[in-house]
Amino acid sequence: MRILHTSDWHLGQYFYGKTRLHEQSAFLDWLLQQIETLQIDCLVVAGDLFDTGTPPSYARTLLNEFVLKLTTAGCTLVLLAGNHDSVAVLNESQALFRRLGAYLVTGIDRSETDPSTLIPLSTRMGKLGAWLCAVPFIRAKDLVLSQAGQTAEDKQQTLQYAIADYYQQLFQQAQAKNNEQPHKLPIIATGHLTTVGASTSNSVREIYIGSLEAFPASAFPPADYIALGHIHRSQAVAKSDHIRYSGSPFMLSFDECTQAKSILQVDFSEGALTAVTPIEVPCFQPMQSLKGDLVSIERQIEQLVSDHSSIGAGVDIWLDLVISYQDYLSDLQPRIEAFCADLPVEVLLIRRERALKNQTITAQQQEQLHELSVEEVFDRRLQQEPSLEDPLLNEQYQARLRVCFKQALEQLQDTAQSTMQGDAL
Repeated sequence: MRILHTSDWHLGQYFYGKTRLHEQSAFLDWLLQQIETLQIDCLVVAGDLFDTGTPPSYARTLLNEFVLKLTTAGCTLVLLAGNHDSVAVLNESQALFRRLGAYLVTGIDRSETDPSTLIPLSTRMGKLGAWLCAVPFIRAKDLVLSQAGQTAEDKQQTLQYAIADYYQQLFQQAQAKNNEQPHKLPIIATGHLTTVGASTSNSVREIYIGSLEAFPASAFPPADYIALGHIHRSQAVAKSDHIRYSGSPFMLSFDECTQAKSILQVDFSEGALTAVTPIEVPCFQPMQSLKGDLVSIERQIEQLVSDHSSIGAGVDIWLDLVISYQDYLSDLQPRIEAFCADLPVEVLLIRRERALKNQTITAQQQEQLHELSVEEVFDRRLQQEPSLEDPLLNEQYQARLRVCFKQALEQLQDTAQSTMQGDAL
């Protein structure tokens, strides 16, 4: 039995106003090729199919076309909802996907007599090969009822015990099914949650805020393999080769630029796990975070362009620039834009180094309004805005404000120019 484990596709994500359609489409095409080349029996996507609960139409089209193409590949597809996904939106496609041979697990219902989603996985030859305890993202209200007088610690323990008990129920049902077979089959479990000690990134959204922040690995049942989603960095959990995050196949924030993105090939033989092999995902959209003074940044950009000389035509490198400097630069952004004008790069974010904040404030106190450009006045005002708790959301919020301001300024300048030309006539 051979499965591919992946997660956190975040289809439909807008990255600082940029669509990910090109690279996400390229990834899905590449994934189909891997499934055929490696003769994969089952593909498991452990949550966060979409980036938001209301994905754009092109993102839904990408997923629908992928499911349709996979129906002729001889590979079982199991899709699980994550914390970014809307259960209601996914339920719209659930019956259709099932008719196409794919399983779409959107949630759990504690009111059912049998709450499990136990999926029999077959090999390409049609032989029963494994049992899958398909657990999507679990919301606290799915398993526990709020009780008066509970402390925050009580709520954490209650939810942890409830999730552990749910996993144990599924595992016991899989064992019972296994006992009916002539040979032992591997039991695979899934999950979309944070485990204790997992290494996160800026793009990971905390999911049990005010309740359970992380689930201990020791609370999982003794399944042969546990395919996890939600954490974007590929990693083993608690030094256990059989408990894994596949990580996201794309860089979803600039702090993920140094991470090798992968999917996991998981092999079983005679009812036991034999190997977990990372398969590196090609980079379909290069991006990089650069730090230094202006001269250093320009040199780094030139080197980056040289290193990525083989990137596809029309694919620019997305940049996050963290500028450090000793003297205040009044024309920082125009200089960067002019330098990058003829290069295959696109600057999505420009930030000033936080370490120089006090020095910058001192310099600002000595400035006069007539010494500043319109853009710099706006930037000063933006720096006074309170920061959002989520660093990624804060950066996206400020980037969007800058885009809107630039558009408004351009419209104002066009209007002023037209008025001047009219007066001249």
